[in-house]
Amino acid sequence: MISLETKYLGLTLKNPIIISSSGLTDSVEKIKRLEKAGAGAVVLKSLFEEQIKAEAGDMISSNIDNYPDAADYINSYIKDNSLDQYLTLIEEAKKQTQIPIIASINCYSPEEWTNFAAKIESAGADALELNVFYLPTDKDFTSADYEKVYFDITVKIKNKIKIPFAIKLNPHFTNLTYIIDQVFYRGASGVVLFNRFYEPDIDITTKKFKAAHVLSSPADLRNTLRWIAITTAQIENIDIAASTGAHSGESVIKLLLAGAKAVQMCSAVYSKGPEVISSALKELSDWMSQNKYTSIEDFRGSLNYKHIPDPSIYERSQFMKYFSSYH
Repeated sequence: MISLETKYLGLTLKNPIIISSSGLTDSVEKIKRLEKAGAGAVVLKSLFEEQIKAEAGDMISSNIDNYPDAADYINSYIKDNSLDQYLTLIEEAKKQTQIPIIASINCYSPEEWTNFAAKIESAGADALELNVFYLPTDKDFTSADYEKVYFDITVKIKNKIKIPFAIKLNPHFTNLTYIIDQVFYRGASGVVLFNRFYEPDIDITTKKFKAAHVLSSPADLRNTLRWIAITTAQIENIDIAASTGAHSGESVIKLLLAGAKAVQMCSAVYSKGPEVISSALKELSDWMSQNKYTSIEDFRGSLNYKHIPDPSIYERSQFMKYFSSYH
C-alpha cells in the first residue's frame, strides 16, 4: 500500500504538499477547503509588522491634529488588534481542522520577532515560519553584516520558543549552503527555498512604478530544484522544503527526488483552484505505483547532488554546455 506520509519540522504530514503563506490561508474557511482538497499542511498568511505599523500610521496621521496624545494609544491598539486576530485564526484553525497549522511572521524590529513568536506559540501553532528578507542596499554593510541579521534572529527565536521553526530564505546569498548550515547550528529546524517578495516594475505609459507579476511560473522551478538538490546533499540534518515553481504533481515528484522534505504550493492554487492539490497528489501516487515505491522515503533525495554520478549537472559550469547546441 502506498503512503504519501512525510516528516517536516518534526510534524507528521499526511502528504508533502503544504500551501504557502498567502491570501489562500487567511481564514478558517479557506483552510478547511484546502484540507478537503488534500493539503498536508498550511502556512498561515504572514503577520507583517510593517503592515501593522503602516495601518497605525494612517490612523495616527488622520487624528493627530485633533488628538496629539493619541499616537501611542493608536499604535498599541492597532498592533494588539492585528495580533489578536491572528492568534484567533490560529486557535480556530486548530479547532476546526486536522492538518498541521504553521504560523508565519515577517518583522524588521528584533524585539517584535520574539514577541510575536512567543504569542503564536501560546495560541497553539504547530510550527513557525520566519519570513526574513533584508535587501542589501547599504554600501557600507558587508555580506557578513547582512548574514548576521539572519543568524541573530535565529538565536533569538530559538531562545524564546519551543515549537519548531523554519526560515524562508531568498536565493541571493553568496554561499547559500553556509547560511543554511549556520541557521541549523543556531537552532532552526528547517529552511524553505525560496521566498517570493514584492518586485518593482515600471509602467512606461504613466511613468510610475507598479508591482511586477506576483505569481510564479512552472519555469521558476529550475532554480529551486538546483538548490534543493545541492543543499539537501550537504546539510542532511535540517528539513528543507521547496517553494516557488511547483505547479503540478510532476514538479512535486522532481523536488522530492532532489531531496525536499515537503513542497509548498501557492501560485498553482491561485491559478487553478484547490483541485490542483488533489490532482498533484494523484499524479504523485500513480507515479510511485508505476515505479514500485511504497513510501516517499524510498526515493526522496535519490537524485540530489550527492547521489548522482555527475554532480556538475547541478552546477553553473554547465551553462555553456547547455547552450552550445543552440545556434
